[in-house]
Amino acid sequence: MAKSNIVLIGMAGAGKSTIGRILASQLNFPFIDSDQLIEQRENKSLQTLLDSEGYLGLRKIEEEAILTINTSNTVIATGGSAIYSEKAITHLAGQGVLVFLDVPLPLIQQRIGDYSQRGLAKPKAQTLSALYNERHPLYQQHANITVSKSDCKATEIAADIMRLISSQT
Repeated sequence: MAKSNIVLIGMAGAGKSTIGRILASQLNFPFIDSDQLIEQRENKSLQTLLDSEGYLGLRKIEEEAILTINTSNTVIATGGSAIYSEKAITHLAGQGVLVFLDVPLPLIQQRIGDYSQRGLAKPKAQTLSALYNERHPLYQQHANITVSKSDCKATEIAADIMRLISSQT
């Protein structure tokens, strides 16, 4: 399968779903949000799954859902914890370009506010800051493209992503 998908990775609150929908609309591609895929498959919210399965259980469910994605010419927004699954990331990288939406921690904190009911797959005692510091190098390691333009409108970031992808082909 050609690497024709655009796969957005990054923290919760980075704008993956918002920017993903814009990209999909502009490219006339389907859009897949892996968090929504999980909720549809399991018929439960991420927070309910986190409460019943724990953060490691939710990560496993996320991996299984991502491994079912076999598509082309699609924009995919991953859950923030997808980066922990080597299988899932390798699977997605085989089908597309991994784009890391690199957003500074203070903006992430501002965007998501009280994250206690957001369904973040992390140990209960782990702070958002610690989670950010743990994940950030993983996103950088796996990304084909990193976009660090959090001060721009989502439409501008989407346009920048399309320019960067075009310049790689």
